[in-house]
Amino acid sequence: MTGHTTGYTTSLRRPPRRYEYVDSGPEIYLDSFATIRREADLRRIPADAEKLAVRMIHGSGQVDLADDLVVHPRLVGAARTALESGAPILCDATMVATGVTRSRLPQGNDVLCLLNDPRVPDLARAWRTTRTAAAVSLWEPRLEGAVVAIGNAPTALFHLLEMILAGAPRPAAIVGCPVGFIGAAESKQALVDLAAEHGIDLPYVTVRGRRGGSAMTSSALNALAQEEE
Repeated sequence: MTGHTTGYTTSLRRPPRRYEYVDSGPEIYLDSFATIRREADLRRIPADAEKLAVRMIHGSGQVDLADDLVVHPRLVGAARTALESGAPILCDATMVATGVTRSRLPQGNDVLCLLNDPRVPDLARAWRTTRTAAAVSLWEPRLEGAVVAIGNAPTALFHLLEMILAGAPRPAAIVGCPVGFIGAAESKQALVDLAAEHGIDLPYVTVRGRRGGSAMTSSALNALAQEEE
């Protein structure tokens, strides 16, 4: 099998070039961020969160995302301090966890998604909620001082906020960017309103409305993990 694979690889040829496009990885990377800075209005973004915003825009391909970003003024400092102290990253979806660039993590931090824990299906049935929301409850032993990343399920963000309101340990920072048409905008607004309505002032980043998703969320984590762009 190995010999066959090697022979196939050595026989491969690039097809004739028919289109004009940039095909240098480093050049694409640099040009992408330069384009974002030219086209996006970042004036509303806290100064220390500019690279966070740029990476989130890069992860979504939408420069107008900057208009809907809400960044807590302590978000970047709180998240970086937590990660440099070895805090885990707790993710609602495997796609979020997979999108984290491990080499950027300052302490080889654990990146955990408990969606496939065998306890989750029974909890979801008993509580009549989604599996993603049920899995959030399993975070509790490691929730104190953790960095939380929710990029898929609005029910997970609602459930997390309900846990915190019920007295659960508090994370150091929340990346709350669930995506969708049912509950996404509302769950993110609940995160924004947490301090004003309940007196719990947790650092967070979110994006108003229906937009969000795993790529955007893992992009935010990668920016928070390391200052270097």
